[in-house]
Amino acid sequence: MAKREVDIVVLSDIHLGTYGCHAKELLQYLKSIKPKAVVLNGDIIDIWQFSKRYWPTTHMMVVKHLVGLIAKEVPVYYIPGNHDEMLRRFKDFQLGSLKITNKLSLKIDGSNVWIFHGDVFDVVMQHSKWLAKLGAIGYDTLILINRFVNFISEKLGSGKVSLSKKIKNGVKGAVKFINKFEATVCEIAAENKYKYVICGHIHQPEIRTVVTENGAVIYMNSGDWIENLTALEYNDGKWGIYKYMDDAVAQAIDINKKKQPKETPKQLMATLMQELNMKTNLPDSQTDNSEAA
Repeated sequence: MAKREVDIVVLSDIHLGTYGCHAKELLQYLKSIKPKAVVLNGDIIDIWQFSKRYWPTTHMMVVKHLVGLIAKEVPVYYIPGNHDEMLRRFKDFQLGSLKITNKLSLKIDGSNVWIFHGDVFDVVMQHSKWLAKLGAIGYDTLILINRFVNFISEKLGSGKVSLSKKIKNGVKGAVKFINKFEATVCEIAAENKYKYVICGHIHQPEIRTVVTENGAVIYMNSGDWIENLTALEYNDGKWGIYKYMDDAVAQAIDINKKKQPKETPKQLMATLMQELNMKTNLPDSQTDNSEAA
């Protein structure tokens, strides 16, 4: 199958390691495209809710696919979000074509583009992180309930519903937060002479022009792979929102999980290092400890 060429792909809020993550669908999308550059804009692996008991094959297949892109020297920028914030300590770390950074400033076709996750503008995150983590657990539980509801709904011949979207749209405070978030981001972007600003964090795919006191800014959000299953794509000089639900080609790709070998953590790390053409020089005792961890 000929893959669709894309200049830049921006992905955020994948939340690998949670029940709500649509890793299979994401993998189908990734296998349908040939990107020239990839930006992972936060909350890729959900370290807040990570559990050794839940790490499906498809989640690891996504990681392996991304590592494969790095091995092919496709530039991959990883911008940590709040759910994978521990990776922020590795700011400016570079391995092959992979670079970890807290924010990204690019010049594309003469226009300045500012990319960051966006949790820095979340008041709850800044002052009540415990509340944000509690909310994340509640959100994941709601997604599980939503899947059960949709299973019953489809059996009865009704369409799918999104409980979280209904709650967000029905709560004035949530709508107000999103609007304020977008306005604040755009005001700061305009002050710093950016034409485009790209965020994640709020799981709300969007492309729209926001007029500020310092000029107009094009605000973009890549959405998520929990509910919306969306990404941002830049191709032929234009930005657009990719929607998996509208992509029959990606949906038809067969993901054969049975072909994936069962690997111990030690074997898995060796496989990933091999993909990157690296050799591990860890002593046996250190390797054994990492496997038991």
